Amino acid sequence: MIDNIALIPLQILALLYAIVIHEWAHGYAAYKMGDNTAYAMGRLTLNPIRHMDLFGTVLLPLLLIVTRSPILFGWAKPVPVNPNNFRDYRKGEVIVSLAGITANIISALVFTAFAFLLRPFSSQAFSRPMIFFFIIASVINVVLFAFNLIPIPPLDGSHILMLLLPPKQALLYQRIAPYGFFIIIGLLFLGIIDVYLRSVLSLYFLITGLPLSF
Repeated sequence: MIDNIALIPLQILALLYAIVIHEWAHGYAAYKMGDNTAYAMGRLTLNPIRHMDLFGTVLLPLLLIVTRSPILFGWAKPVPVNPNNFRDYRKGEVIVSLAGITANIISALVFTAFAFLLRPFSSQAFSRPMIFFFIIASVINVVLFAFNLIPIPPLDGSHILMLLLPPKQALLYQRIAPYGFFIIIGLLFLGIIDVYLRSVLSLYFLITGLPLSF
């Protein structure tokens, strides 16, 4: 069995992949919709250094690892997007808002499939780290998918909700944007987000049968 310390690099690698593919997908979708802001600023890249956020990419994950949290997640600097450049404003907003979470859930399903494919070889020493990585990567991508669906600015869920609300209600809702980060931190400390993420993970395990032990 791989010990917990040996798992930490795999967790970090999986988290970096998940947050980078999330932001890259936003930038790529915006680029395809007519906005090259991310490309011009060097953010349309898979280089994690270009996307790192001090708190979301470094401090929060380290805190979760040190405190042995069963759920590891974080975020990167949002990719800059200018919706005014979209060829079709509403279509662009929808596609770009959904791009990040779509990349995460597709990644989770791919990693889950790899975990199943390697499971028959779980007795082989060479395959065990790979299976651990695929399982961890699946979990982290599901967590980022669920986390970013929360309808609190600046998370993707808030953009999706604003597109669904009537214009007047959307403007009222937008007023909480300056306080979104503090609301998220408060929900984290209250444990509300933890309960929500665990519920989503439980549903994912139930649907896919993701092997958590072997």
